[in-house]
Amino acid sequence: MAGPRSGSVRPGRPGALRYGPMQLREIMTSGVVTAGPDADLLKVARLMRDHNVGCVVLCDPEGEPAAMITDRDLAIRSLAEDRPGSEPAREHASRPLVTGEPDMDLEEAAALMVQHRIRRLPIVDGAGLAGIVTLDDIAVRTGDLEVAQRMTQEVIEGALPGFFFHERG
Repeated sequence: MAGPRSGSVRPGRPGALRYGPMQLREIMTSGVVTAGPDADLLKVARLMRDHNVGCVVLCDPEGEPAAMITDRDLAIRSLAEDRPGSEPAREHASRPLVTGEPDMDLEEAAALMVQHRIRRLPIVDGAGLAGIVTLDDIAVRTGDLEVAQRMTQEVIEGALPGFFFHERG
């Protein structure tokens, strides 16, 4: 496998996110933390803590990715609602599971992430879960922090269209 290439922001319409040619296989993290369909909230929270990650992909009995639960899902959908730690994590997971493919271009993946307002994109190939790409991966592996900041802003603005963002002074 070839090493990572530097991505570049290409000129286009103002505010558009445009990247040089780079495939997700070049920037994805291959070690994805997963749990089975019956994992409870406490187990998922401990997996996140023990592996220092912000999400766990929940897989069906055949091992195929079915849903993802994030640290935000745990906080908003379970802890803030006083749900017991023994409750199945799948009831609090983000759905539908939006995925990418290893050969997908970074630009296409970024558009998908912004469209669905997600910060993490599991990567699936013919053999199942191959990896995950996060906004942090995009920033670190492309060497372009501004790209990730703009994507984060677009994800947030898409989720909260009536909320006004302004610079702090």
